[in-house]
Amino acid sequence: MRTKSIEATLRDAERPATRLGRSLGPLQLTMMGIGVTIGGGIFVLTGTAAANYAGPAVALSFALGAFVSGLVALCYMEFASTVPVAGSAYTFAYVSLGEPIAWLIGWDLILDMTMGAGAVAAGWSQYVTDFLATFGIRLPESIAGPEAAVNVPAVAVILVLTAILAAGVRTTSRLNTAMTLVKLAAIVLFLAVGVSHVDPDNWAPFVPESRPAGAEGGFWEQPLLGWAGISTNATFGFAGILTGAAIVFGSYSGFDIMASSAEEAKRPQRTLPIALMATVAACATLYVAVSLVVTGMRPYTQLDNAAPVTGALEVAGEDWAVRVVGVGAICGLTTVVMIMLLGQSRVFLAMSRDRLLPGWFAQVHPVTRSPRRITWTLGCMVALMTALLPIQDLAELGNIGMLTSFIAVCVGVIYLRRRRPDLPRAFRTPWVPVLPLVALALCLVLVGSLPLITWARFLAWMAVGVLIYLLWGRRNSRVATGATGTDGERGERDDPDLTGEGTESAGTTSA
Repeated sequence: MRTKSIEATLRDAERPATRLGRSLGPLQLTMMGIGVTIGGGIFVLTGTAAANYAGPAVALSFALGAFVSGLVALCYMEFASTVPVAGSAYTFAYVSLGEPIAWLIGWDLILDMTMGAGAVAAGWSQYVTDFLATFGIRLPESIAGPEAAVNVPAVAVILVLTAILAAGVRTTSRLNTAMTLVKLAAIVLFLAVGVSHVDPDNWAPFVPESRPAGAEGGFWEQPLLGWAGISTNATFGFAGILTGAAIVFGSYSGFDIMASSAEEAKRPQRTLPIALMATVAACATLYVAVSLVVTGMRPYTQLDNAAPVTGALEVAGEDWAVRVVGVGAICGLTTVVMIMLLGQSRVFLAMSRDRLLPGWFAQVHPVTRSPRRITWTLGCMVALMTALLPIQDLAELGNIGMLTSFIAVCVGVIYLRRRRPDLPRAFRTPWVPVLPLVALALCLVLVGSLPLITWARFLAWMAVGVLIYLLWGRRNSRVATGATGTDGERGERDDPDLTGEGTESAGTTSA
């Protein structure tokens, strides 16, 4: 369970060949958080969670998700302000819980952001299809419909955004800010127009009657808690609210992405805590408001799973609003996909710096200061996953990955407080260990509310990760090759590659 010292982690982030540029101020970082948080939850998952799990009570699912996210964000704030480098939960786990757990969390985060970006890209494709249809342009079902063998628009937008990310974080930040402003304006317009079409009868019953686990989808569709005998209902009722919360929880993943971009923030110890909590509070308010209006405009059983917002406006006859909100939704989902791909590449970069993945990936472009090799590799991976899996499977896989990383962060805060009580902390999580333990328990409830098929796919992905670690990472990590024992700090002193001493070449650093 060897760990890497915080001091070595901070020094590694400043190595010239792999160093990212600090160019994000408070406004850019906050807009990035809102840009990635407001999008998939409002424009896509509102319909999925309401129609399949919670009904009108999806508003409670969003509120529960916001409460849990707020608690977890407090834990993230302590780590992100203490270790402001790329990698998010992976880096936090490496300096607190040890290398094997850090590897699994990093591998898990790749799944989280890959599947999350794919789910939102699939929703983006549906919104583009509906938007073009308002002008009489209809894309063939064979390339853009729910039953398409390959969702061509979704794959195309992922590849285009990958090219933009490769151009550097400044270009990404400017595009994100502009699109986020358009998105927020569209949400305000939807609320203003949609509230006049709300029929309170659509909220009755607010919490639909629960259904037995597996009644519609069979054994694999029941939640883990139901299979274990702790809960007997998977859809609707109280258990449906929990499952809905687990599904929409990914909508609050913005603070996780912001933490992974800490290395590119100016004065991260000050700006990160403020931006993190402001993002969760603002986005929770918008999520609950939009979910109430959407389910009030149409019966939850009739909501469009991929494009519920514009679908509700279309049924209400507000065609002009469909077009305007459609533009905002397209911009909003574009920023979500883009920032998820950004966060994913930063986690991959941190793992490559530590040689848990080949160091070739860690090379940063000397002009744009962007990890182009990683960016293109992951962009192509996301495009492939999006082409193969439906939107609901993508969302559930992304959320189980994120919840697992949150659990590791909650445990890591408690452990590091005991192991390094003297460590300077720009922000301290209040009420440790009580608050992290409450957040941990709630995360466990949510992750246990996901279907068994999602767990099976997740465990298969993690098994592949364990195999890669045993064959490569365990022997090639920097801490392993430089350590005299199992303590990361001893290895850091003996390994020139860890301390930055040594000879840098085009793609690697040799000790």
